Amino acid sequence: MTLYLWFIFFLAVQVIHFLGTWKMYQAAGRKSWEAAIPVYNAIVLMKIIGRPTWWTLLLFIPIINLIMFPVVWVETLRTFGKKTTLDTVLGIFTLGFYIYYVSHTQKLVYTKDRKLTPENKAADTVSSLLFAIIVATLVHTYIVQPYTIPTSSLEKSLLIGDFLFVSKVNYGPRVPMTTVALPMVHDSIPLTKQKSYLKWPQLPYFRLPALEKIKRCDIVVFNWPADTVHYFYEPKGRPGVIKPIDKKSNYVKRCVGIPGDSLSIKDGLVFINGKKLVLPERAKPQYSYAVALDGKTSIDFESLLRELDITDRAGFKSEKRDTLYFAALTEASAERIKNTPGVTAVKREIDRGNDNAIFPHIDKWSQDNFGPIYIPEAGKTVALNNVSLPFYKEIITNYEGNTLEIKGSQFLINGKPATTYTFKQNYYWMMGDNRHNSEDSRYWGYVPENHIVGKPVFIWMSWDTNGKGINKVRWDRVFTTVDGEGQPQSYFKYFLILLAAYFVGDFFWRKRKENKA
Repeated sequence: MTLYLWFIFFLAVQVIHFLGTWKMYQAAGRKSWEAAIPVYNAIVLMKIIGRPTWWTLLLFIPIINLIMFPVVWVETLRTFGKKTTLDTVLGIFTLGFYIYYVSHTQKLVYTKDRKLTPENKAADTVSSLLFAIIVATLVHTYIVQPYTIPTSSLEKSLLIGDFLFVSKVNYGPRVPMTTVALPMVHDSIPLTKQKSYLKWPQLPYFRLPALEKIKRCDIVVFNWPADTVHYFYEPKGRPGVIKPIDKKSNYVKRCVGIPGDSLSIKDGLVFINGKKLVLPERAKPQYSYAVALDGKTSIDFESLLRELDITDRAGFKSEKRDTLYFAALTEASAERIKNTPGVTAVKREIDRGNDNAIFPHIDKWSQDNFGPIYIPEAGKTVALNNVSLPFYKEIITNYEGNTLEIKGSQFLINGKPATTYTFKQNYYWMMGDNRHNSEDSRYWGYVPENHIVGKPVFIWMSWDTNGKGINKVRWDRVFTTVDGEGQPQSYFKYFLILLAAYFVGDFFWRKRKENKA
């Protein structure tokens, strides 16, 4: 929906509210016109039902308001004597329109000083649960979100089984574009194949102020731009499901190119503006290696794998009797293998072919030799021609909502001839450290700014499915930061010390209180 349509929708909601409640405003000793003034009518309504004025703010926060509206409907009915279970059910399941019936057919008796505390334990439980859901949804949507690492694309930096907290505030909380959705779930209802949202209505993209900009080498969570789910909640035979931006699958990669950069990849190494990209100490890029053996010396590769901490066992394979192939080794691990008795050579595999799967899908480059390309920056203009169009076509039509026609040698954008294009938003280039085991920007191109979700900041748990017993938990990764200088350090023991100190202190404080009594 455009801003104009949202304005019309907002006015329609105000008219509906006025027609259904103006008599209630009068019965409560207020003026009927107060029910017609946007925002002010909500403030007055909070006073009528005896609830705090700040509740008004919650009515205008996407997703949170889906919980608040039923609460306000029920509170309004109870303020005018409709307290039965049937009244509550009718108020919720008619989407508030039961208020129309009460207002225009019943004698309105306003209870000014009604008791606001729950009348029984069940009601108290429901009230507490609703409050908890509202707070949790607010935190999940706008502040921090839990996330699990599902793949090995950032192996060594982030491992499969890492449980993260992703900060929304670092890059600015993105206001949900999908306005009707279940709170605290992503694109589907848990344990079902049913989608958790409605595609309509959609809010325009808007992001609250950020604490920082995305920098090169930052690890970033974003919505996968190319996400078209096949057979997810559609019958077989259909091409797939096009999801709203904020309901596309969450991906986590390292940002290696920021707006305005010229990026190229030479023999697997990333170059920015002609200079080799220097990765932070915690980043450990991995490549494919061929290991030549002498065929005589026996090598215990299982022990070697454990020693090198290679957690992705699928990346280890043997294709020839005298050669082993490793799909993901760091340079340090490759050097360690090179010094193993029985190994005659270790060679990094470099893809020098032309691959149509590589962006922009014109059989030009490979995953290891790519570019140079320009990373688009908001407000900057590029020339449009047959060479540049494959790079920017998706941006023009999909990410920035224009129509594009090609008539001979002429380009028409929104029906008008164009030889240049000016970008409306920033774009980023995301790659996995596990270079040959990562589906990233090399395959589907730029990541638009409106797809950015947040920044991973903290690993609160790390689970190793290959471990046994207590060692299934990677204790050295529990309570570690994602960013920072030097190698990760676990703060779990400090947390346990503080937790123990709290319980000991609480015990002695209660004991002292009992002695005084």
